[in-house]
Amino acid sequence: MQADTLIHRCLTLARFTEETGHITRTFLSPPMREVHREVTRWMQEAGMAVRVDAAGNIRGVYGRGPRLMIGSHLDTVPHAGPFDGILGVMMGIALVEEKPPFAVEVVGFSEEEGVRFRVPFIGSRALVGDPVMDDSVLQAIRDFELDPAELPKAAVARDVKGYLEFHIEQGPVLDQKNLPIGVVEAIVGQSRAEIQFQGKAGHAGTTPMTSRCDALAAAAEGIGVVERTALEEGVVATVGRLEVQPGAVNVIPGLALASLDVRHKNAKKIDKTMGMLQTSAEEIAKRRGVTGWWELRSSQPPAEMNRLMTNVLAAAVKSAGHQPFRLSSGAGHDAMILARKVPAAMLFLRSPGGVSHHPAETVDEYVVNAALAAGRKFLETWRPV
Repeated sequence: MQADTLIHRCLTLARFTEETGHITRTFLSPPMREVHREVTRWMQEAGMAVRVDAAGNIRGVYGRGPRLMIGSHLDTVPHAGPFDGILGVMMGIALVEEKPPFAVEVVGFSEEEGVRFRVPFIGSRALVGDPVMDDSVLQAIRDFELDPAELPKAAVARDVKGYLEFHIEQGPVLDQKNLPIGVVEAIVGQSRAEIQFQGKAGHAGTTPMTSRCDALAAAAEGIGVVERTALEEGVVATVGRLEVQPGAVNVIPGLALASLDVRHKNAKKIDKTMGMLQTSAEEIAKRRGVTGWWELRSSQPPAEMNRLMTNVLAAAVKSAGHQPFRLSSGAGHDAMILARKVPAAMLFLRSPGGVSHHPAETVDEYVVNAALAAGRKFLETWRPV
């Protein structure tokens, strides 16, 4: 398969969305059925036996015996681009179509972004024996006509000897260096929390400023602290979502719910920053006369990619005619979850302009062909033992 066909497949899946005019496809939402239908057809045409496991991951197996797993995710953020995650799954199918010299399992993970239930990696966590058991998640699995009791059967098989993920970089490094592909050495850790400020709603005109318990004002102060603390501690921290109730122009906000995402390559630095921000939120709430509430939603430690697999991948990149440039990932990926159980490696594809999580996200055919060439060389060299 050439790059143009692979890109066309990504654009085909982009049509299956929860929002007309935008690409939005969350964990086990109705459009995922249409995605599974198309991916099943492509996997079967490539000679794979296909199933959907209890976590909603679609899995195609080519051949028998010890095997390599290739995968990425099929869910998206709201108003996404067409390639984040999806391109990696299509890469796996494309390489299987060329009849690799050993067994390969291709996985399209059901949830990596953490949009629907604010918990990322639901799909890949099921494979490493750490399934998300929140009641809302289990009900979504049932609603998709899957059985949560079957989650243990989603675990990685003993025959899987390694995991390889292809993914757009989602950053500017390769673009700035004018390199098509790069070998990932490590993935930063990340922690996510929800912060709630419960105040007291009141009339915007009749309640004096000195008598207010404004939940949004407390959240706004907290968001400023997040930015300052991140700069001081050398981490990246983001409040990406803010919900306000009752949400009327003439009512003082009685409730504000904010998300928090903190990332760094050092787990201790993440924990320290999260602790500082939790303390600050509590102090702000007390001083402003509102109730502060904090919940840690997920915590993923930094992940080193397997040195042997990474070296083989770098050699494959070089053999394909490209510089074996190495870099770290500032974004989380399913590879960091699979690395808990099996050796893992990851190849980045250049993102033009570093754009991702945006409708303008794109990829060049030259870059895709470079990644395919490196993938072929990897399959010629690495063996599942």
